[in-house]
Amino acid sequence: MSSSSPLTPEVFASHRARVTAMMEPRSLAIVNNNDVLPTNADGSLILQPNADLFYLTGIEQEESLVILFPDAHEEKNREILFIRDASPLLEIWEGKKLSKAEATAASGIRRVESLSALASIFHALMCEADQVYLNANEHPRTSTVLESTREARFVRDCMAQYPLHRYHRLARILHQVRAVKSPGEVEMIRQACGLTRDGFARVARFVRPGVNECQIEAEFAHEFISHGGQFAYSPIIAAGENACALHYIRNDMPCQDGDLVLLDVAASLGNYNSDMTRTIPVSGRFTPRQRQIYDAVLRAYRACFAELKPGLLAKEWRRFAQASIEKELVDLGLLSLDQVRSQGPDKEALSKYFMHGVGHPIGLAVHDVQLVDAPLEAGWVMTCEPAIYIREERMGIRLEDTVLITPHGPQSLMSDIPMEADAVEDLMNSRSTLTAGNGHTP
Repeated sequence: MSSSSPLTPEVFASHRARVTAMMEPRSLAIVNNNDVLPTNADGSLILQPNADLFYLTGIEQEESLVILFPDAHEEKNREILFIRDASPLLEIWEGKKLSKAEATAASGIRRVESLSALASIFHALMCEADQVYLNANEHPRTSTVLESTREARFVRDCMAQYPLHRYHRLARILHQVRAVKSPGEVEMIRQACGLTRDGFARVARFVRPGVNECQIEAEFAHEFISHGGQFAYSPIIAAGENACALHYIRNDMPCQDGDLVLLDVAASLGNYNSDMTRTIPVSGRFTPRQRQIYDAVLRAYRACFAELKPGLLAKEWRRFAQASIEKELVDLGLLSLDQVRSQGPDKEALSKYFMHGVGHPIGLAVHDVQLVDAPLEAGWVMTCEPAIYIREERMGIRLEDTVLITPHGPQSLMSDIPMEADAVEDLMNSRSTLTAGNGHTP
């Protein structure tokens, strides 16, 4: 699969325009890239670009920063991108860095300055501005393990140096605009879904008794990386009872005959993510019991999928999903009606078999940003992922697609990835030219 990115400089310019249109008069906004994080000794992790900076500029390079000041007196000060100062020594060790012309070509921002010029330029702009929008990671489930991020340090220093300005939260605006994807963004997510499809087809023909979970992960990695993508998140390859651990990522156990293997694996392409889960029989055929549970989850998926329409609130969707799974559990004999009726608001009976949410926004982050109380809008991209986990039967079945919300209802961006049990079996058994463990698909 090849990718042709529709994200031109005009797309990023439109993103900036959407943000600045929501800012107060005579205000400027600043967004920093993420830190390059250390590992051990003198090692460092690969940079994870700041999604907000990329959304506004298309720039990934470390230490970059953008200032937006739509009411600046001088037109040249209304958009300024700062990039790391290049040097021959840096190029020897780390490779080529963006030139100012290249940064302009990627972002559409005409004024690009070296990071070393930031202090003096920023001071002049702050003397002109009355209000400032500063950014922070305001995702409801964000981890605060790090004492200070690059963005947090900038916020602290800015407010200390300029205490008389009026400050605002940029995240509130970014969460609102980023939730509604532009056509170019939808196309990037669609391409990531296509790469996920190709990885799943490769794996479905590869899986058989005795294959290790890590070998399955390697098959996905081969497909994704060889086509310019990467894993959207740490892959979950969970055979047997491992599927009952929601974030199982060890991926080092053999797949046994008669078990199911849950594959929560998806590709990222051009910083845009997809999210998929399929649960497949290691032997290539579902047992009658596995098929019974599988079809129950599939019915719940279809019901939850059909609810994804503009105006729906997340809490309403979650209640609908819980009711759908409860009905299936009662029909399967796993719960009684009395247990369902008598359980408290924490859904103690249900949570033995279904204990997580039914979906989340996805885009530049796998668990993408949104305003918590906002209803769905056309242009949102969501996941839909009901499940049933039965630990005593060594079985966890989850089905998940990436879904676009349209004015007319939901559209699966993964409709070409088999989900029907018969279609999964047909794909798995179209592998006659493979030999066990060779890792190559026809």
